[in-house]
Amino acid sequence: MPVPRRRLPDPRTLGLAAAFVLAVAALLAPRLPTRGTAWHLLAIVDVTGSMNVRDYSRDGRPVSRLDTVKRTLRDMASRLPCGSRLGLGIFTERRSFLLFEPVEVCADFAPLDGAIAALDWRMAWEGDSYVASGLYSAIALAAPLGAELLFFTDGQEAPPLPASGAPRFDGEAGAVRGLLVGVGGTTPAPIPKFDRDGRETGFYAMTDVPQENRHGLPPAGSEVREGWHPRNAPWGANEPSGEEHLSAVRTSHLEALAAATGLTYVPLADAAALAAGVESAARPHPVPGVMDTAPVPAGLALLVLCGLFTSQALAARRFRSTEKRTAP
Repeated sequence: MPVPRRRLPDPRTLGLAAAFVLAVAALLAPRLPTRGTAWHLLAIVDVTGSMNVRDYSRDGRPVSRLDTVKRTLRDMASRLPCGSRLGLGIFTERRSFLLFEPVEVCADFAPLDGAIAALDWRMAWEGDSYVASGLYSAIALAAPLGAELLFFTDGQEAPPLPASGAPRFDGEAGAVRGLLVGVGGTTPAPIPKFDRDGRETGFYAMTDVPQENRHGLPPAGSEVREGWHPRNAPWGANEPSGEEHLSAVRTSHLEALAAATGLTYVPLADAAALAAGVESAARPHPVPGVMDTAPVPAGLALLVLCGLFTSQALAARRFRSTEKRTAP
């Protein structure tokens, strides 16, 4: 007597069973502890008058330096890994001012993004721009926060530096790490001028801006100036002239400040370049994280279902083709 063959399960049943088992595995999949890398940063943005110069462009339209910094900083904040912290401050006159201490970029992204977008030149309380002093002040703000510094400025000192140069940095070079970001084009451009109500009225002229700092000792070579007198006219008798009413990024000055303070100088580019600069110059901070393993079995279950329904559709299509060929 012949032994009856054992009937194999239907492939569709096997496929559905496999997808069900994988779906249950996805529900029960463990979350594994991991270690990630994050950054603790304090961004200080120069809001002095020269940051209104429109020597950047977006969509074919001129954009100010300040707006470009804001857009780049917002984009960079969105690229930072969760666990990173970012604080915000402004620089004007001769000191930096902390708006808020570093906050977690994922949990507090909406208020952080809104605060960066709200930065405005009208926040400046004085028209002067002592960049070196403002940078030293920013370093003093960042140190007790345990944050690396991002200082955005075009480097234009107003009034210009005296003949003795920038003030000396009294801190420890490298104690606070980070980036000194140079903002602006290399070609001198006019600085917009505004009235007391914030309406733009034109551009600064040479006579509107101090062209020389006449505090302290005069520079070398002053004795050859017209009308020079060692006591009554040590800088000469004529009014100073120059291009201080025009503005370009002061790269050499910023590089010297970076070298003195232990920061890394970089020109402002896009958010990706800024994030790369942070990774190379700042100290990474390990943060605990969690890796969810559920996507692995869930993805396999989806692939099984897709393969099952695709094979069903192909089989039905072949059956219809065979019926058409065999029809009388």
